[in-house]
Amino acid sequence: METESEPYVRLASLRKLHQVVSQLNTARSLADTLQAIADGVVDGLGFRLCAVNLVRSDGDLVVAAVAGSEAAEATMAGRSGSRASWDRRLSMGERWGELRFIPYTESWVLEDDDVPGWYATAPAPTTPDEWHPSDLLLAPLYDTAGELLGVISVDRPDNGRRPGAWRREALQMYSSQAAIALSNARLRSNMQRALVRLEREQQALRSSEESFRQAFEYAPSGMAVAEMGGDQHGRLVRTNDALCRLLGRTASSLRRYSFSDLVHPEDIGTLLRTSAEGGRAELRLARRDGSYVWVSLRNSVVADAADGPRFLLTHVEDIEDRKRRELQLAHRASHDSLTGLPNSAELRARLNSRLCSNPDPSAAGPARSGGAAGLGEDFDGYAVDDPFAGTPPGGLPEMPGGGPAPYDSHHVHEVPPQGDGPGEKGLAVLFCDLDGFKSINDRFGHHCGDAVLIEVARRLSGLVRDNDTVARLGGDEFVVLADGVGPAEAQDLAVRLRNAIIPPIRVDGRAVRVGASFGIGWAGCGMTAEEVLQSADQRMYVEKRSRSKGQRRAG
Repeated sequence: METESEPYVRLASLRKLHQVVSQLNTARSLADTLQAIADGVVDGLGFRLCAVNLVRSDGDLVVAAVAGSEAAEATMAGRSGSRASWDRRLSMGERWGELRFIPYTESWVLEDDDVPGWYATAPAPTTPDEWHPSDLLLAPLYDTAGELLGVISVDRPDNGRRPGAWRREALQMYSSQAAIALSNARLRSNMQRALVRLEREQQALRSSEESFRQAFEYAPSGMAVAEMGGDQHGRLVRTNDALCRLLGRTASSLRRYSFSDLVHPEDIGTLLRTSAEGGRAELRLARRDGSYVWVSLRNSVVADAADGPRFLLTHVEDIEDRKRRELQLAHRASHDSLTGLPNSAELRARLNSRLCSNPDPSAAGPARSGGAAGLGEDFDGYAVDDPFAGTPPGGLPEMPGGGPAPYDSHHVHEVPPQGDGPGEKGLAVLFCDLDGFKSINDRFGHHCGDAVLIEVARRLSGLVRDNDTVARLGGDEFVVLADGVGPAEAQDLAVRLRNAIIPPIRVDGRAVRVGASFGIGWAGCGMTAEEVLQSADQRMYVEKRSRSKGQRRAG
């Protein structure tokens, strides 16, 4: 299994990817954008060498930016390759989505073409996924009309292996954003040249106005002009066809609105800051059908030399696909791939968000339970030690990267219930371990075991409330977080969950059964998430040992 599939590594990779994508949108000139594209591959995607080949007006491709090697930059920068050679490269090799991979076993046929590159010899790989210096991985850049803008070439993955599914998807998503940034840079470059012409003479002014009109009207992404200042501040006075299509509204109807009328209520503050200061923001705009679409909104304050700011020129770019992919990537990093439940990392994150480092409710915010810290009894009534005993008076320190949060005046202090009175409520942690699951795996195979885990996850999820959490800790272990319940309610929930698991599960025409052992712990401030889970785990083993093997065995 690739290390990049680990949740924490995925999250770190996702953060890097967000950082380098944001850099693409801060580069202003075409040259800066091209270099930002190359640097982003090296800084955020795990490749040590990258070249960006830009399509010239004559159709050939020139090496416009190189990152990762000064020697490669000196050798390749400014050199060009024919379009025919590039078309051949993009038509051969393996298709990884939009990417093109040409293994070293095929790349030898390209040695005599005119595409500039770096070459190195090396023995044949010893493993199937080892990267060879003659392997080629290409990411073509297309505009919204499907026209080729350029090609990103990458080499030298930092782990020495051919990219797996995670890195391929990241590179593909990055290349799509790079294509948008490149298109926008070209558009900005054209508009800047038009503005220079406006300042020279009246004839150039009229010519540039026509150029601007065409760039505005026929831009592939949305454009708008809004009033600035006065009673009509922010009102849209002009919109292009791309923006009308994006929002499902006519140009005449849009003139009755400002962006503040269309923005999602949660994003109004972001819009106001952007409108006041110019700049860029990502927010949601309402379509005519009531749905919302994610857009990247960039404002430029267009000023008159004598009278000051006059209006806002706004570029609106549809980023719905990128946002959806980001959500998918984040979901994969925080959820179990088999059952779709929150995984171990997400479970601990949710627990830690509810805990602070101070175990004393009198020194912190409002408490969830009326008594001092105590854990009561486990599922079958077996008393256990109080895990808060011996906690230092100052509480546990904040743990970097995952410990309890420091004290917050708005924090609701978690205190385990002492009794079963009406006010004794808390955050119950139900630790579940399946009985007899190993024998199913051994007798019928992992396919059958996976089907059992999926069905158990479905049954558990169907019995909890919407605000509760069902997570897969790993293997055949599950954890349920039930908020605002007392000891009796938690015990009743454990019984209902166990009874839901026991009925036979049909897999490939065969009925199999598993049992379940539950332990109930309580989250309390002053504990770490790991301590809370260990407490519930210990109770589960007490409950498991209290029953005979025959009682635990699956039917």
